[in-house]
Amino acid sequence: MSPYRIGIVVFDGIIPFHLSVPCAVFEKAQDPQGAPYFQIEICTAIPGVLRTNSGFSIVVEQPLTILDGMDMVIIPSWNNPDIVPSAELIRAVSSAHQRGAKIVGLCMGTFVVAACGLLNGRKATTHWNWMKDLSRRYPAVSVDRNILYIDEGDIITSAGTAASIDCCLHLVRQQCGAEVASQVARQLVVPPHRQGGQAQYIEQPVYNTQSVDRFAQTLAWATENLNYPLTLDLLAEKSCMSRRTFTRKFRKMTGTSFTRWLLNQRLSLAQRFLEKTDQSVEAIAQNTGLGSAFSLRRHFRQEFSTTPSSYRKEFKLL
Repeated sequence: MSPYRIGIVVFDGIIPFHLSVPCAVFEKAQDPQGAPYFQIEICTAIPGVLRTNSGFSIVVEQPLTILDGMDMVIIPSWNNPDIVPSAELIRAVSSAHQRGAKIVGLCMGTFVVAACGLLNGRKATTHWNWMKDLSRRYPAVSVDRNILYIDEGDIITSAGTAASIDCCLHLVRQQCGAEVASQVARQLVVPPHRQGGQAQYIEQPVYNTQSVDRFAQTLAWATENLNYPLTLDLLAEKSCMSRRTFTRKFRKMTGTSFTRWLLNQRLSLAQRFLEKTDQSVEAIAQNTGLGSAFSLRRHFRQEFSTTPSSYRKEFKLL
């Protein structure tokens, strides 16, 4: 099978970290034989030497015309919300979208996607510091202020900086399966999937270290025992906290509810079982704490718009 083709758009003044994120994530996605799942091409409006904001330059040889042959187009950021992308860039991205390419705006790259008119009437996100600017400049866009990334199918946008890693891992998971995404995450030394939104990163209070350690240890224990009948009271007791204190800390530390977090953990484990084992759906449901095949199928349909059997056919590792 030919590698999935990704075109990454760069520009003068780009922040090197923003460019490195999609490159680092997608280049590490490989099949069991070591063949890459993705083919990455870097392009720009005017090929040649581009300055970064870190005092060094990079050489980009490919023009925007290569986007005509890409399956996915990624704009890894933008340097100023008040700078309107060039007509050439807007035309290239819009044309790729019309042809069927998936368009991804990471961090402030959302501004470029919005300038193309592709987000009108849709939900989108960007770095929390630039959300007001996005709403001001593109009022037809519905800005979600508390999410790490939004997948609208053909258009994906992410929050700032490190949330781009979450978004790219999501795209790897979507294209290659949960096991490959987990392998990439382990190589990058990051969690394969973070729950919650940007609110958890804005002016967070400083927590008591010993308390946080107990909390983290409890969550680690829970992820290793997902087949158990885990409850909020049980985890609060293991953390040596009252139910109320644990609930409040859980929301602050994860940005989501205990029920949602637990379901996400169990579904992620179910994905790995479907990819790596021949266990029946009923057995997987029991081993992940989802209870029954009916429950697993229902949650799979709600979360992934597919069935466990269809997922296994598409992503099972040989």
